Amino acid sequence: MRKVMRKGVPALAVATMLTMTACSFGADKTSNEMDTPPTNYLEEDESLELEDGEEADPGEVDGEEVAEESSMRELYLIDANGMVVPQTFELPRTQSVLKQSLEYLVDGGPVTDMLPNGFRAVLPAGTEVDVDLKEDGIAVADFSNEFSNYDPSQEKQVLEAITFTLTQFENVDSVQIRINGHKQDMMPVSGTPIGEGVSRANGINIETGDVTDVVNSRGVTLYFLAQNGENSYYVPVTRRVSLGEDTLTSAVNELLKGPAHQSDLLTDFRQGVALLDEPMYENGTLTLNFNESILSELQATAVSSEVMNMLALTLTEQEGVEKVAIQVNGEANILNESGETVQPVSRPSLVNTGRY
Repeated sequence: MRKVMRKGVPALAVATMLTMTACSFGADKTSNEMDTPPTNYLEEDESLELEDGEEADPGEVDGEEVAEESSMRELYLIDANGMVVPQTFELPRTQSVLKQSLEYLVDGGPVTDMLPNGFRAVLPAGTEVDVDLKEDGIAVADFSNEFSNYDPSQEKQVLEAITFTLTQFENVDSVQIRINGHKQDMMPVSGTPIGEGVSRANGINIETGDVTDVVNSRGVTLYFLAQNGENSYYVPVTRRVSLGEDTLTSAVNELLKGPAHQSDLLTDFRQGVALLDEPMYENGTLTLNFNESILSELQATAVSSEVMNMLALTLTEQEGVEKVAIQVNGEANILNESGETVQPVSRPSLVNTGRY
């Protein structure tokens, strides 16, 4: 990346993190948490795998047009820092998109020659998989015995990668795991609970910290940056916030605090950036009024694209938020780094498409 980004700050960044425990996963008991709005990359003649041979209604491709014989898919991989990160790839068209997506998570499989530098697949070599989608939105991923050969220390990452890869499709709400047809109530190596299914509400790259009251807190997913050489990419992180706080305000403030001090993640927000008013929501657009510290480009007169993307990715996680608009000291005529006026931005349809 062309500019130096700051790492997380010490005390503030760790104040609202969740202590990682086995109950982080399993049956979803925190119904007030927001699931990530999934991105549906189905083509017109593709379908999700349903039990009993039924087919889900195909969706439309989000984002750019792709070649006739390929489709865009998000695959959740592990980066050099051990974080689960979405990467978007152009994959061959198929009628079995759920099965294909998991097959591309297998080490030594078809994803091998496509992996960005520093990234690796999450499923053990030789793993075979089948997927059935139930009418209630539960995707049942059935693995061969090789599935159990993963590193025990990476178990939560394996479960998160499977869950987030499958739930990118709008018909998939949660994921169950089977091995050779046998339902797994917990992961087979270290026993991470699965229960009746895992969803995006269970979180991804969950931060460890001081917040242990899961009942009176909710998870918010924030997007920070990681660096690989001169390139950067976006990494989702789940952090706990109090139920007594407004979710949208909390998401912005936690993003401004930056990543955990002990992590290798980065932020492009300058120190001193602050909201001047409560977020204003109207017809799907969330308007945020910041102080001038948010300006860092063009001699501190413009806002960076990385800041806008971090805001859009983070806030469109929340139900109903489709676009994010910003103001500075109440003024809406804000420039981007190209010298153009910043328009309300929606969630990028294709995340992390670079090759590092």
